[in-house]
Amino acid sequence: MERHQIGLYLAAIIAGGGAGLLAPASAGPLEHAINPVLGLLLFATFLGIPFASLGTATRDLRFISTLLILNFAVVPVVVFALTRFIAGEQTLLVGVLLVLLTPCVDYVIVFTGLAGGASDRLLAAAPVLMLVQMLLLPLYLMVFVGPGIASAIDPAPFVQALVGLILIPLALAALTQALARSAALGRGIIAVIQAVMVPLMIATLAVVVGSQIVGVRQELGALLAVVPLYAAFLIGMVPVGLIAARWARLDVPATRAVVFSGATRNSLVILPLALALPGPLALAALVVVTQTLVELIGMVLYVRFLPLIIPEVQRRQLT
Repeated sequence: MERHQIGLYLAAIIAGGGAGLLAPASAGPLEHAINPVLGLLLFATFLGIPFASLGTATRDLRFISTLLILNFAVVPVVVFALTRFIAGEQTLLVGVLLVLLTPCVDYVIVFTGLAGGASDRLLAAAPVLMLVQMLLLPLYLMVFVGPGIASAIDPAPFVQALVGLILIPLALAALTQALARSAALGRGIIAVIQAVMVPLMIATLAVVVGSQIVGVRQELGALLAVVPLYAAFLIGMVPVGLIAARWARLDVPATRAVVFSGATRNSLVILPLALALPGPLALAALVVVTQTLVELIGMVLYVRFLPLIIPEVQRRQLT
């Protein structure tokens, strides 16, 4: 499965979409399954990264500073320019801003690791990225949309996602690694979880797509307007991320991690926040889901082609 995982991930997207369309009544149960499946995936991800290296990774101020500047200074400028095309459609605008202004802190670690990037350093930066986006997102929304929008957002789902999807899996992974150092049980748990890493990713992709595909189909006409924006963002963030990494003089794994962090957005964590918006902004949740569908395909392509692009770029720099 590991040898063919990219093809399996694409198949999961297709299968999830097909299941959701053929059995619309499954949308509710599948939506309730998103957080548990994603939590297991993140637990497996965190379990595969040696926590002994996190101290060194956290002290990598150059890497973390690059992530912060890229995600919270450069990306907002890119997003502002892209969203001028939908500035008159407030619901579309709010959905796009919610997802594109928030860097991913969960499955970006998985995809970064698959592409040979510095997933350990990205893991160390995840709590910082989560905290900063929680603080800055209301400010960005007030600047880009207006002061009224911030009061319409309930922060409770955001905090719940932080605790349930990041802090609890992270703590469980650390405890399991500590247990593994002294007990066979801990080592057995690690072996089993790492063996099912690919199936967990397959399940996550299928559940997310299957739970939301009916809503996306029903609002397809309106949602098609944001697909080119999401695609342009994914394409444009490759050179932007490379420039940021070159400016910081990062090595190859860190460069790949920076590009993934700049391009991958926090759609799964933001989705509960979007679902909590009032009725007039209800379409924003589907705008977020649409970004997930575009991004998942984009991430598969990133895993395939980014390891080829970055060494080539760096060889040119050296010559």
